[in-house]
Amino acid sequence: MEPEYHEHSHKKGSRFFTILFVMVLVLVVLGAVTLFQRRVQYQALAKETETLAIPTVAVIHATTESSEEQLVLPGTMQAYVESPIYARTSGYLKKWYHDIGSRVKVGELLADIDTPEVDQQLSQARADLNTAQANSNLSKITATRYQELIKTDGVSKQEVDNAVGDLAAKVAIVRSFEANVRRLEELESFKHIYAPFSGVITRRNVDTGTLINAGNGGSSQQLFVLAQTDPLRVYVNVPETSAPSIHPGLGAFLELTQFPGQRFEGKVVRTAESIDTGTRTLLTEVDVPNHAGTLLPGGYAQVHLGVKVAGARLQVPVNALLFRSEGLRAVVVDANHRAHLKPLTIGRDYGTTLEVLQGIDASDWIVLNPADSLEDGQEVRVKQTALNAAPPPITPAPAAPQQPRPSPDAIPGAKKQ
Repeated sequence: MEPEYHEHSHKKGSRFFTILFVMVLVLVVLGAVTLFQRRVQYQALAKETETLAIPTVAVIHATTESSEEQLVLPGTMQAYVESPIYARTSGYLKKWYHDIGSRVKVGELLADIDTPEVDQQLSQARADLNTAQANSNLSKITATRYQELIKTDGVSKQEVDNAVGDLAAKVAIVRSFEANVRRLEELESFKHIYAPFSGVITRRNVDTGTLINAGNGGSSQQLFVLAQTDPLRVYVNVPETSAPSIHPGLGAFLELTQFPGQRFEGKVVRTAESIDTGTRTLLTEVDVPNHAGTLLPGGYAQVHLGVKVAGARLQVPVNALLFRSEGLRAVVVDANHRAHLKPLTIGRDYGTTLEVLQGIDASDWIVLNPADSLEDGQEVRVKQTALNAAPPPITPAPAAPQQPRPSPDAIPGAKKQ
């Protein structure tokens, strides 16, 4: 019995150690598998972290401006010729013939002035002229008679000289009175007010019976204001940057709020050929035909000038700019997916976009909404936007394969949410 008992006990112990060994082996294998899985997960996490550390940016191309653009400037329409009409003689307004809005021709009678004082002065001057002519005729007869008598020694030489000298003085007096009569006749002719040119009466400041004083005594003495409204002048102040493109003959047109959709064609006729130092602008005159009288002097208009743009100019959206302490910058991505900060020279501000004169090219990829943390030479990942259709000069980097995020249980020290 004892040998069988010892044999049975020996077999039972061997089986126990075999089971124990298998269990230890299984635990070791499970531990190795767990460690391997954790290593793979750590590697995936590190790779994903490294991938996410490279920023992804949206890029576009700058928009190229047209070589011909409409330079729009405000302007005030003025009559081609506008003149206040004053009286050259004094008196009372007898009658006027044209009121405001009347279109008159050159030489047409506008008003009559009653000038009794000038009429009396003219009558007196004519009477004085007749007296002077009579005295001159008497002196002429006397001088002629004395010149005949001296041949027979009937008069002395001195008497002849006195008679001839008196005749010359009387002739001079006649000429003086004749000039005075002509002056008064001219002055009396000014009692009739005529239109100096064809146009429209824009103002009438007098009425029948108004006392008229001769001469330019200011606006209070203006009888009428006459304006020639075909064509119209429009003066605009062109910025100095566009001044080289302005020249006589340049096409232009007007747009008025009260005539939506209509264009009134004109052209540049002259410039001041000098930049105003106060405003840094070039005074430019645009003439616009106005045969129908649609345009009114004094009105406001938007003047469109078809100027040529010198050199290539680009436009970028305002959200593509980076404001740094050293100045305005744009972030440009090169073919190696490296970001570079380029200084810009800005032109005009269009609100949502800005004109760029220098700093970037049309083929550059420009980053939209650049982060302040971007540094020069930093690697980025590119995502092209659909703001323009320019062909991409660089190929966007392929997206990294998405790795499964490790569960919090697989990360030592991680807390479950």
